Amino acid sequence: MATNKYESPLASRYASDEMLYLFSADKKFSTWRRLWTALARAEMELGLPVTREQVDELEAHIRDIDYEKAAEWEKKLRHDVMAHVHTYGERCPKAMPIIHLGATSCYVGDNTDIILMREGLELVRDKLVQVLASLAEFARKYKALPTLGFTHFQAAQLVTVGKRATLWMNDLLMDLEEVEFRISSLKLRGAKGTTGTQASFLELFEGDHEKVKLLEKKIAREMGFDDVVPVSGQTYSRKTDYSVVSTLSGIAQSASKFATDLRLLCHLKEVEEPFEKKQIGSSAMPYKRNPMRCERICSLARYVIVDAGNPAVTAATQWFERTLDDSANKRLSVPEAFLAVDAILNLYLNVASGLVVHPKVIERHVMEELPFMASENIMMDAVKRGGDRQQLHERIRVLSQEAGYNVKELGLKNNLIDLIAADPVFGLSREELTAHLEPERYIGRCPEQVEEFLTGQIAPVLERYPQKDARPVDLKV
Repeated sequence: MATNKYESPLASRYASDEMLYLFSADKKFSTWRRLWTALARAEMELGLPVTREQVDELEAHIRDIDYEKAAEWEKKLRHDVMAHVHTYGERCPKAMPIIHLGATSCYVGDNTDIILMREGLELVRDKLVQVLASLAEFARKYKALPTLGFTHFQAAQLVTVGKRATLWMNDLLMDLEEVEFRISSLKLRGAKGTTGTQASFLELFEGDHEKVKLLEKKIAREMGFDDVVPVSGQTYSRKTDYSVVSTLSGIAQSASKFATDLRLLCHLKEVEEPFEKKQIGSSAMPYKRNPMRCERICSLARYVIVDAGNPAVTAATQWFERTLDDSANKRLSVPEAFLAVDAILNLYLNVASGLVVHPKVIERHVMEELPFMASENIMMDAVKRGGDRQQLHERIRVLSQEAGYNVKELGLKNNLIDLIAADPVFGLSREELTAHLEPERYIGRCPEQVEEFLTGQIAPVLERYPQKDARPVDLKV
């Protein structure tokens, strides 16, 4: 590792080797060569003066890229595509005369970007499924464990730990559907020429429009695509980049919501992220157990959410058939969005597969608030015994405020049940009142909702993408 030069933390600390390779020089420039080979093969098959020997030569040298030579050519020509044409040509002297025949730079540049984005989305998709699989196990295990539900981070009605997990999963399920749509809808730019008119190819094929169209189809098929964009300028529409990064932003939003919930639960000491035996929570406070992985998720998610503005502005400011002010921005904003989301999902999977639940703490918090939540059922019970609903409602309101005062101002336990038992208006003994303090009576259909969600929504996803090759996530830091 070079210690005297800046290196993106996304590469050195966060992203996986698989995603780093996807946006590496080797992947990019070998894909350029695959595209040049596909172009030459299609032109040969459609009758242009390209020989099998030339195509075979191109095929044989897709991987052996001389980067030093390419750098020399780029310094001389100030053009990255032509630098690699010459570098490839030196490896393939017989094919040199026909490399890049009829094409413009965006033939390799834009088509490669589409290919890399699709492969990146496939990797993201697979990791999303792994996270869903981990959360599904967690949700099923804790589907019936009552816990405080919160609105405005104030205690509301009870939910269950597993039911809350389905909320996180449902967000990810929406993201997965969006990723699947993006993968299925991405189209290759194809062979469109300098301004999208295909004039150079029409000239090569002596006015044969059908051969020009067939050329694109052959290239698309070889590169694994069913179709090419119907029209383009020199580039594919930069709205495509926005759509893809926007999809990644959606994943970041979901992950940040999960991580924020975990950070709050960690503060409550109810649910915590994994904490390793030798892990240090604070350099100054050795007792601390900070939710650093969830904090990192939120931090990286913020970057991706903001980064989605880059391709949006780029798409909005393109001139006519193209300008080059997109290029430098695309080199940063698109790959780094993928690297950041890859890191986020690695963290998410690590946390989701090792969540630590503290049932006794959860139970204590539930029982501290349950008397307030049980008050409506207590009131209904008293009405059945002949009480006046309006009078009972007023008494519960007054006694609840008194109990609240005891808790907040005096630091005492919630004594609402004792206050109601001592009030003759209710006519209920403490034993009868205590019978209302069973948390399971207040969780509604949570266990059933969890099972229905897992069976109806998650099981089909896990069947569609079996996790036989899933590996445990090893975080770099």
